Amino acid sequence: MLIERKDLDGGITMLTINRPEALNALNADVFKELNQHLDELERESGLRALIVTGAGKAFVAGADIAAMRGMSVSQGEEFGKIGQKTFARIAALHVPVVAAINGFALGGGLELALSCDIRFGSERAKMGMPEVSLGLIPGFGGTQRLPRLIGKGNAMMLLCSGMMVDANEAYQLGLLQKVVASEQLIETAVDYCNKIVGMGPNAVSTVKKVVNLSADLSLADGLELEAQVFGSLFTPENQSAEGMTAFLEKRKPNWNL
Repeated sequence: MLIERKDLDGGITMLTINRPEALNALNADVFKELNQHLDELERESGLRALIVTGAGKAFVAGADIAAMRGMSVSQGEEFGKIGQKTFARIAALHVPVVAAINGFALGGGLELALSCDIRFGSERAKMGMPEVSLGLIPGFGGTQRLPRLIGKGNAMMLLCSGMMVDANEAYQLGLLQKVVASEQLIETAVDYCNKIVGMGPNAVSTVKKVVNLSADLSLADGLELEAQVFGSLFTPENQSAEGMTAFLEKRKPNWNL
């Protein structure tokens, strides 16, 4: 088993990539198992949040170099597309996805983290895109997601040099939303997900959908989309009625109604 699934209270699930002997490097088998888990998670209406982390001292140290070394041009392109499609599924999952980065998140590991919605790092986290040191470029979305997240200049600084940054530098660049002590990382991720669990499930999933859909829109078109979706949530069967009623009655909402 290369990926361990653990279901926590409240609809929170944690996936742990478990190849510590290879620093959790990504290969075809890891992608296969990850997609099998995503098949299940996409169908689970009770899922409220997903945490992704790694076993041992690495989040994911990158793609498996030994597996890539003998690839042909067509095999390399296909491997890149497998990674892109897998990470696109994570980015499009109907609930927020939190990366709990416990150590090295390099190359494909950083690309995995970039496909998540929120990234928390331990003080031991190390992040970078070292592909150019191998004569390659990122192939799982790194050249596209990294500039969108931290800006072209900061992204080029990392992409063209292969340099690695520590947790505090990653936080300053906007790669990480929070840095915590190593022993507090999973607790921090779970505590944050518990905050999500207390919110309106449909509202949370709709926030993610609107943010994702707006990424390639102009501000005017994004605002129009936001207004339309905002209005759509006022239907009688929507959870907003319960949320607003609970607020006025000074009680916690019952989202299961």
